[in-house]
Amino acid sequence: MRASGLNWQGLMEQLQDALPYCAVSDQSLAYFKYPKRTLSVNLPVRMDDGQIRVFRGYRTVHSTARGPSMGGVRFKAGLNAHECEVLAAIMTLKAAVADLPLGGAKGGVNVDPATLSPGELEGLTRRYTSELVELIGKNEDILAPDVGSDQQTMAWILDTYGENTGETVSGVVVGKPIPLGGSYASKDARGRSAALVAGRVLKEQGESLNRARAAVYGFGDVGRKAARTLAAEGALVIAVSDQDGGTFASGGLDLEALAAYREQHGSVQGFATDITADEVIELDVDVLMLAYDYGAVNAGNAHAVRARYVVEATNRAVLPEAERFLKLQGVTVLPDLVASIGGLIVNYLEWVQDASNFFWTETEIEEAIDLRVDRAVDAVLEFMRTRQTDMRTAAYAMALNRLHEASVMRGVYP
Repeated sequence: MRASGLNWQGLMEQLQDALPYCAVSDQSLAYFKYPKRTLSVNLPVRMDDGQIRVFRGYRTVHSTARGPSMGGVRFKAGLNAHECEVLAAIMTLKAAVADLPLGGAKGGVNVDPATLSPGELEGLTRRYTSELVELIGKNEDILAPDVGSDQQTMAWILDTYGENTGETVSGVVVGKPIPLGGSYASKDARGRSAALVAGRVLKEQGESLNRARAAVYGFGDVGRKAARTLAAEGALVIAVSDQDGGTFASGGLDLEALAAYREQHGSVQGFATDITADEVIELDVDVLMLAYDYGAVNAGNAHAVRARYVVEATNRAVLPEAERFLKLQGVTVLPDLVASIGGLIVNYLEWVQDASNFFWTETEIEEAIDLRVDRAVDAVLEFMRTRQTDMRTAAYAMALNRLHEASVMRGVYP
């Protein structure tokens, strides 16, 4: 499973498509076109064999017009500053669609975490945090899990920040373990929201997830929850994939047994009929859930997509050139700005809980996430109906309107 590269120009072209539907000045658009800052750091780490290895790390803050920035920390081979800048801009848009008082950020390290021992990964995480300590904070820039990082990573960041500043500030990171100020539903919100948004869109079209055939590309935390939520809504999940390949069953997969199998064997392959990850994307299904990383559907494979609805459960899963082709084929793409919004919402709710030092129950958190997801989807669908446009254009236009309003109110600092 391999993603194609991000392209800033592609994002700008899609924003241009949204401009006729919103009131945006050249001034506020200029703020969006340029990230607030991008930091590049060299990170020397002592490896288990005693050798020193130097890694390259990044952190982009795209916007703080609507509030402090928030965004993931990804440990991924090939990560570069451009990738961080594009993904940070998408986070700014997503926060605006959700109407949250946040801006977007993204960062991480160019490394394959699977090549490091736990001790080496901890050392790298702590070194990365130490380089950022003067620029991050609960009211400045909040770090979150992303590709290659998890709750343990966030715990190391929290501890390192505290050691460097002399105080414990839970809100500097989200996606933490619950005993350290984390929130319920942290790992599940993005996958759940993607499935529920798919159900809402199908309902808008006079259809239903009940008995709909679905495939899930990526069976990590997001994909597992998306698959289970689809199944709970009556869909038949016939295929999933992970880093090693895919598994297929025409009558539907037993998802609980599959999760246990993958836990034991480290892969979904061998559970049912083996297929490749690429073949999962090519299946004739009603709903294709993309839950791996950006660029899963691109110019090279868009022609093979046979799904009627393609859902971006992760950021930029469908690249612009591929989306243009799919639209011509009558395929409906549910964009990341709407479909995967639950992940950002639960991170926001964790940040709020940390700030107030008052924590909600699991049921209260799920209800709060669903409420905010529903509000965002309602607003986007209404915009689509009244302006006769597609979902991505509607979401971009709404986001740009809200960013424009905040930018105009703030003015330009001389």
